[in-house]
Amino acid sequence: MSFVIDQVRRIDSQFDGITPSLPPSTSEPSSTLARTTRLESLIKSLSLGPSRSLLPAHRIRSILSDAQVSQTCHTCKVYNVSYDVHTETAKQPEPSYEHELEWLLLSKATTQLYGLVLHTMIEQTIPLDDDIWYWDDIRSSYRYAGLYSIQTSPLRFWAWSKDVWHDLRRRGGRLEDGWTKFYELARDVVRQRSLADIQRRVVSPLALVREEALRKRKGLEKIKLLNANALGYLLGEGLSNESAHEEHAIGAAENADDETRTKNRHKWKATVVKSITLMEAVFREVNNPDTKLDSFDDAVTNLVVEDPWWKPYASTGSEAMTLKPEVVAARLENVISKCLPNYTTRTTTLVRKEYGRPSRIVRYWPAVTVALISSSTILRVAVNRKEDIITWIRELGATVIDFWSNWVVEPLKKVIGTIRHDESAEVSILSKRSLEGDRASLERMVVDFAIQHPPEGRNLTEVDIADIRSKVREGDLTPVLVAYEREMQAPLKNAVTGNLIQALLVQIQKTKVDIEVAMSGIDSILKSQELLFGFIGLTPGVLVCIGVYRSIKNTFGSRRGLKRHEKQGQLIRSLRNIDRILAAASVNKYEEISYKDHGLLLCETHILRLSARQTLPPRVFRDFVVELRELEDVRAGYERMNRTLERMWRAYARV
Repeated sequence: MSFVIDQVRRIDSQFDGITPSLPPSTSEPSSTLARTTRLESLIKSLSLGPSRSLLPAHRIRSILSDAQVSQTCHTCKVYNVSYDVHTETAKQPEPSYEHELEWLLLSKATTQLYGLVLHTMIEQTIPLDDDIWYWDDIRSSYRYAGLYSIQTSPLRFWAWSKDVWHDLRRRGGRLEDGWTKFYELARDVVRQRSLADIQRRVVSPLALVREEALRKRKGLEKIKLLNANALGYLLGEGLSNESAHEEHAIGAAENADDETRTKNRHKWKATVVKSITLMEAVFREVNNPDTKLDSFDDAVTNLVVEDPWWKPYASTGSEAMTLKPEVVAARLENVISKCLPNYTTRTTTLVRKEYGRPSRIVRYWPAVTVALISSSTILRVAVNRKEDIITWIRELGATVIDFWSNWVVEPLKKVIGTIRHDESAEVSILSKRSLEGDRASLERMVVDFAIQHPPEGRNLTEVDIADIRSKVREGDLTPVLVAYEREMQAPLKNAVTGNLIQALLVQIQKTKVDIEVAMSGIDSILKSQELLFGFIGLTPGVLVCIGVYRSIKNTFGSRRGLKRHEKQGQLIRSLRNIDRILAAASVNKYEEISYKDHGLLLCETHILRLSARQTLPPRVFRDFVVELRELEDVRAGYERMNRTLERMWRAYARV
């Protein structure tokens, strides 16, 4: 609840600092001890802890009912006499412990109700902007104005029909006088009203719609400004102001000297009385349809000053002590059960029936009608093309399954196999033993050729054969090449009777081995980049799946990304609105903006805090809240508020 919780928690903590005097002794009757224990428990239930929110109105009423606040004034414990404001006494009498607990309970309930009133006014004010934007769109666009005219045409026709009927009845039209006479009279009435409508719309057929939009926008603007003014007035004159400007009135008396403590000991009761009076006066003016915005502050002030509680009880705490707690509880109950519900009901009724946008039924009946009319055609097409549709769905399913299997699952398996060095999943363009077998065959062929055709007619020794083998492994085929050169001197003859064919076949085997060596190098390169190729094969399927998933998510699923973008846009709009409010604000001699501007500012900071909570990181959000609290403090002065806003623009523009 943004700043409302901060305000209520601060006020509540100050009331917690009040210690009722003269706690009951063990000699008190058991009924008195039981009642004080019950009151203490109810007071704790009204406290606002770190993790607790405001209590609802029905819960506050239930606690007040359970408290059974006494109907008599307090009994003095020190002097054993009842306090009378008209009796001059030498010393200030002390109230009973039970009476003090009742007042503390009423104070806690008032604090909770004060926060609930502030929150209700904010919740009633902020949604009005959506309706104001709706009417602005209609006023600024002929397309929207025409659409609105179509949407509301049944309502206008119904209103026109009722006017015709009432006019007809006023002229004495009755079916008992005969159908012919009734029909002629009805036709004349319809003709006259149609001519009147044509004359009103002679300038533009959409002029009436735009005029209606302007009228409703002005009504919403007045409600918004009244609520903002009431909100600012309650913050400027209510418990928040008392606890901030006059802290001695709530919890500071315990730390003062004896004279000040005696004087201000019960002044916090006057603060409670004043706050209840103020809330009633504000609600009375807000609910008054004749209230004018310019005179709102003066009207509320006059109501407060004229209240019977104000002069005798809201000035000093000692006079407030003479009030019966039951009377205070009754007025608190009146605010809970009548003022607050009446305000909510009236504002909601005005927005829904008078100035707000039309209901969903009115806005969407054209689209629903078109859908119903075209549904029969769509159904007929679906029935006639049933087999084609079923085939299309079946093929689509098969395509999706095949795509998932061939382009996602299989490449993923290969990538996993590569990572695990699975030999069956290795990328290879050459069998593992092919090069070794061809090399061994080439070696045997060269050795056999050298043995069959030894150089210089001598037999080869084992050393010579081993040397030939080692040279063949290095690619040296000298014995074969020497014989090939010799045989090429008479190629035709040696092809038939010589060794030319055998030498050629050995070189062909050498060429095959060279090709396999080159292929082996390429194969090694492929194996070194095998994981990269696996991911390249997996990438198209993954990209397609991600694209389809994001499309489905944006269309049918959660729109978290879009909502986050909208929240960021809302942050910028709220900061801009705050800047505009401060730029146009009225400032008094104390450098404080008016109650109306303060209320508008608090509504925007409320939106700002809610949007920032969902957008900013937690640690940044905590710093942001510190800036917001300084911006919400009207007592800081106009210039300091402007500097705070500028600092927020600089610090959080990037975020």
